[in-house]
Amino acid sequence: MADLTAAARTLGSWIVDAYDLWWTRGADHVNGGFHERLNQDGSPTHEPRRARLHPRQMFAYSHAAKLGWSGPATTAVEHGLKFFLARYRRPDGLFRALVAPGGESLSDTVLLYDQAFALLGLAAAHATLADETPRQVAHELHDLLRSRFAHRSIGFEETLARDTPLSANSHMHLFEASLAWAELDESPCWSDLAAELADLATTRVINLRSGALIETFGPDWQPVSGAVSSVEPGHQFEWAWLLLRGRARRECPGSLSTALRLIEIGETHGVDRARHAVIAALDQDLWVRDTNARLWPQCERIKAARMAFATTGDERYQEIALEGAQTLLTYLETPVRGLWRDRLDHSGAFIEEPAPASSFYHIVGAVLELNASLPRHESPTDYRRGAAGSAY
Repeated sequence: MADLTAAARTLGSWIVDAYDLWWTRGADHVNGGFHERLNQDGSPTHEPRRARLHPRQMFAYSHAAKLGWSGPATTAVEHGLKFFLARYRRPDGLFRALVAPGGESLSDTVLLYDQAFALLGLAAAHATLADETPRQVAHELHDLLRSRFAHRSIGFEETLARDTPLSANSHMHLFEASLAWAELDESPCWSDLAAELADLATTRVINLRSGALIETFGPDWQPVSGAVSSVEPGHQFEWAWLLLRGRARRECPGSLSTALRLIEIGETHGVDRARHAVIAALDQDLWVRDTNARLWPQCERIKAARMAFATTGDERYQEIALEGAQTLLTYLETPVRGLWRDRLDHSGAFIEEPAPASSFYHIVGAVLELNASLPRHESPTDYRRGAAGSAY
């Protein structure tokens, strides 16, 4: 427990510097919005910006003050929201996939995945700003998804053309967004959506034989076989965390054993014990397919373990969270404090590449969960820059 508290303190100190860096260098103070990635010297890459970017940064900065940052958190959320609504929202109310740094549309394609993150970012903005616009836009988007994306049996299509395999991943993030809105808005549409997506997870996307969650499905929610689909250990953890959250809110009351089984699969088959890291992918028989270890699954392992401990009291989950936190810290050892490495290869070496801004959302989520490890008399605001010493 003491080691986990120390890891939480270390990450709490680091994240304050990360907020500084991604606001001063990661925000585009000329064109608006945020940069997609920063080079390892802290300079922006000036590349096209995916739709998920701004909602994720809005989410990250909506928690900045809670995590001890004394910078302009509200301004940062407003900065992201303004660019996102002005540059990504199409005339029909849906959100396009890609824009140039200056905001010009590069792809008007509409993906369910992007709409899910739009809803999450709008929830973050609504929770932060004294403005009803995010809630209004979110309700309009919810209704559009119901009218234009609804699958004939359960869940949603991936595109307006309805010609793309169904994806567990986009539904997972829609589940996350619905839970976020259910905590903010009394409208039953959010809890109804969350309950539907929890049911989808337990009846369609989780293999009843193995207990593993599959990624890709055919038009009637039948699993796609072969190389097209996979089992991603990071998503076993992420879905587990969400199911446990939904259970706490009563959207999915019977999901405890399902969630704990997902964690067990992730731990047993998806963690490389030599590197102490969650790997990228397994096949549907749970044999290793991709040994690369990206940053985001390490964060989701922490979140799932912490939530499982809070739910069950089983100390084993605290040990998992500690190993996950210690592994995550290795990804944060960069020349410019506040950046991260994204990929660890099979040999245990980090790949030299820019840091994707979209990973910040995963790190913030992990730090929020780890704060439950802090002694009751401590607050994350006690760990502003310098207050806890060097993180390394």
